Amino acid sequence: MLTWILHPLLLATVIYFLAEQHSRIHIKNFWTAVLVAVVYSLINLSFGLVLKLVSLPLILLSVGLFLFVINMFLLWITDKLIDNFEIEDKGTLILAAIVITITDTLLTWFF
Repeated sequence: MLTWILHPLLLATVIYFLAEQHSRIHIKNFWTAVLVAVVYSLINLSFGLVLKLVSLPLILLSVGLFLFVINMFLLWITDKLIDNFEIEDKGTLILAAIVITITDTLLTWFF
């Protein structure tokens, strides 16, 4: 039960910190970051699982690097769904996807 609460809160903290440090990521406040983390986690849990199964050969051939592409797509969907969250360009989207993928992987390992 604690994992279901702690994981999105820690992911929201990373998203909020990333938005504070990067001028091309706009987020209204911390609660919007929590909403982004929850929506991203739900999209990743449902739609991301299907994408990962379908693209398993690409993931294996790229030694897992294709997961960044999948997570970038999922983050883009999250950006389009939430009004108070905006990533301005694709370069920033790539950077944010890398940071969020690494954070999400570490949180999954430890929690």
